[in-house]
Amino acid sequence: MIQFKVGDYIVYHKPKCSFSPGPRAKQIYPLEHGEEYHYVVDKFWKVVSVNNDGTLDVVTRTGKQHRLNTADPNISKARILHHFLYRKRFPRINEQP
Repeated sequence: MIQFKVGDYIVYHKPKCSFSPGPRAKQIYPLEHGEEYHYVVDKFWKVVSVNNDGTLDVVTRTGKQHRLNTADPNISKARILHHFLYRKRFPRINEQP
């Protein structure tokens, strides 16, 4: 299990389903009758709290908050290359006094 701490940047591989995948979609394949597609979109978030119950509170670039289970296989820590290539997609959180 990956150990997380407050301030870590993560990449969440969010599974989605729709009629037309967006430009950031990966692992695209049609569903049973070919009417919809299943795909994955990478989300770049920041850990704001690590809870005792095995969950993480994360924040998005737009300020939305989500609670994720640390055992979720769709979570990975952001690597240096992610920071370099996708720096505009990570949240910028200014610390308030």
